[in-house]
Amino acid sequence: MKTHLTHLGAALRFITILPAGAADAYHPRAMIPFFPAVGLILGLILAAADALFFRLFSPSAAGAADVIVLVVLTGALHLDGLADAADGFFSHRDRETTLSIMKDSRIGVMGAVALICVLLAKYGGFCGLPGHGTAGFERFLTLMLVPAYARSTMLLGVRFLPYARPAGGTAADLFGRPLSAGNFWGIGVCVLLSLLLGWRGLLLILVFFGTSAWLIRFYRRRIGGITGDMLGAMCEITEALLLICAAIRL
Repeated sequence: MKTHLTHLGAALRFITILPAGAADAYHPRAMIPFFPAVGLILGLILAAADALFFRLFSPSAAGAADVIVLVVLTGALHLDGLADAADGFFSHRDRETTLSIMKDSRIGVMGAVALICVLLAKYGGFCGLPGHGTAGFERFLTLMLVPAYARSTMLLGVRFLPYARPAGGTAADLFGRPLSAGNFWGIGVCVLLSLLLGWRGLLLILVFFGTSAWLIRFYRRRIGGITGDMLGAMCEITEALLLICAAIRL
């Protein structure tokens, strides 16, 4: 149990700004399976904050506050990766040039456009989620699950793609020996919780797996692997699409 808490704390420190105690020995491979659990913690905080915002503000103001909460809790880490990945891929250059552009810390036009589109999609999703009466529970659980699914995409990216930079990089330590089936327990927890949402939960499951599969295929064809920036882009794109799809009303 203590070991699991240590790895969970490492994952929290790695992809959020949440306090998780003093840093112990760094075991990057061991913390990867806890990314969905980190997402559930983020989602719980987000859902609790949203419940408060929904009582205090209009739906649009609450949606804007929700977006800001996610940005602050994650330190905009994945948004930075999204912007770098967009600059690289939308340059329409060869593999090496694309990777070189991603490594440039300066943001370009395409990176800025990607950030705006993703943040607007999240805002629209937050505003469109049902939130009155009996729908309150569905909204709360949905907001718990969306960040968890988004961070689960990083497990799939690490599992099915090699690291794309031979010289190493920020996320290089996450790659090495393949993840085992038991490392995906967090995704199983998300799937089981999704079943409580009925058709909306099934939609979340389909969008999660569908988006992950498409992005992995796209990365493999364009780069032949993945980088830390691309993992962050997977997380942000999936999170935005999940929120938009969760707001669908039948």
